[in-house]
Amino acid sequence: MASQGIEIEKKYDVGDDATVPALEELPGVARVGTPRSAVLEAVYFDTDQHTLAARRITLRRRTGGTDAGWHLKLPPEATAETEPQQRREVHAPLGQPGVVPDSLLARVQAYLRGDEVRPVVRLETRRTTHALYGENGVHLADLADDQVDATRLHHGEAAEHRQSWREWELELVHGGPDLFAPAEEVLTAAGARPAGHASKLARALGRDPGGAAAPEEWEGPAALLAGKKAPAAAVVTVYVAEQLRRLLAEDAAVRLEEPEGIHNMRSAIRRLRSALVAYRKLYRAMPVTRLRDELDWLAVLLGDPRDSQVVLERLRGQLDELPPGDATDAVKEQVERKAGGAFDAGYRRAQEALKSERYFRLLDNLEDFRDHPPVRAEAVAPGRKIAGKAVDKSARRLRRSQKAARNARRGADHEDALHQVRKDAKRLRHVAESAALVTGKRAGKVVKAAHRQQKILGDFRDALIARNLLHDIEAGSSVPESAAQALAELGKRQAELMDGAEAKYRKARKKSRALLRRGVI
Repeated sequence: MASQGIEIEKKYDVGDDATVPALEELPGVARVGTPRSAVLEAVYFDTDQHTLAARRITLRRRTGGTDAGWHLKLPPEATAETEPQQRREVHAPLGQPGVVPDSLLARVQAYLRGDEVRPVVRLETRRTTHALYGENGVHLADLADDQVDATRLHHGEAAEHRQSWREWELELVHGGPDLFAPAEEVLTAAGARPAGHASKLARALGRDPGGAAAPEEWEGPAALLAGKKAPAAAVVTVYVAEQLRRLLAEDAAVRLEEPEGIHNMRSAIRRLRSALVAYRKLYRAMPVTRLRDELDWLAVLLGDPRDSQVVLERLRGQLDELPPGDATDAVKEQVERKAGGAFDAGYRRAQEALKSERYFRLLDNLEDFRDHPPVRAEAVAPGRKIAGKAVDKSARRLRRSQKAARNARRGADHEDALHQVRKDAKRLRHVAESAALVTGKRAGKVVKAAHRQQKILGDFRDALIARNLLHDIEAGSSVPESAAQALAELGKRQAELMDGAEAKYRKARKKSRALLRRGVI
């Protein structure tokens, strides 16, 4: 079973002759515990190309000390070089020396993309830990004084390159980040200096892998700092980069079958596609078309289990409200068989897709689009103007679909038309999100208005899918006649939910009418 935590620390390079200063002089520190010594042995795993290290991800198996086991450290979350590193760290039991636990490996498959990991570095660390305590015995932080011996490995065997160094790590336990600034003054006065490497692994490899341009640390073009003067392609690139980051983060959630993983991953995919559609004229046609097609493929694969998941949760809750008995139990059994079976089958297909070369190629192409946008030579335009036009165009599209829904015949035509309204509201929401980077507050208002319509019609669609599932059950031959009443009650409930959602949608549509006609600039 894996466990998680947030590691917040700062590292310092220090000479062999340095002496740990009087840490009890730091503000808020009441006493320093008796130093504790331990010998830590760690083997780091990566690909031959150091794929994980290039993204500032470390995967190791460590023995010795109080936290022996497998450790996966994900990329730092700090927003500036001067801030302490905040890294999500996932632990798993020691297990076998050369077998990475599935619970950790699943979290990095989106980066490995089919490549195998093997031992690349062995570290022996002689650590002396100084615990810092505040008032009432609160454990604020630990200062680790580390003497490190590092050996590069090649196919599991020691290579010639060996290094030794000393470093200090100040890591928070229950203390706040305000401890770092005064601590840095004291530590630097004792001869320490901010570390020139992101991790022990980075130093052992002889460089800081990936540097400032490491893929996972991409922060967008400097042109976006110009705010409303940013060029259109920069706006799109920043938006695409954020959605790609989310997609990669949710990949692990889907593999590990976390409840909202499919929904969140699919949302990132929809946002990516919306941006590519809205701003397609900025780019060469072929790369954009290829990405859109592949994103559609992945969205459909994720959509099947997601729809089944939603209808299953909805009907389970409604069945619990019915009187207990054989009739209700019979309907429950059929719902679980149909919706649950569809969910399991769809999830298996999605899991297989995430292992495929096609999926890994899509991730490569998305990163290439982000890092080397295929911008047309003549497409140099102000982002504020282009984003505003993209929002206005999406708003016009939504108004057309709203009109079509009002004129559609009751029944399937009307239901399909409302589904199109929902899709167009979702696209408008996503495009307005991208525009909000440069167009100001009005785009944010459009986002809220579109999201409200999307959400209301999402409830309509969920009730519709549930109604259709109940019709299929009713038409089957395996449901006893005694279950007819339970099915009728559930069907009536779906009709009420659909009517209620449509009434809310009409109000939301009227409320947003003026906003969606004015434009965002």
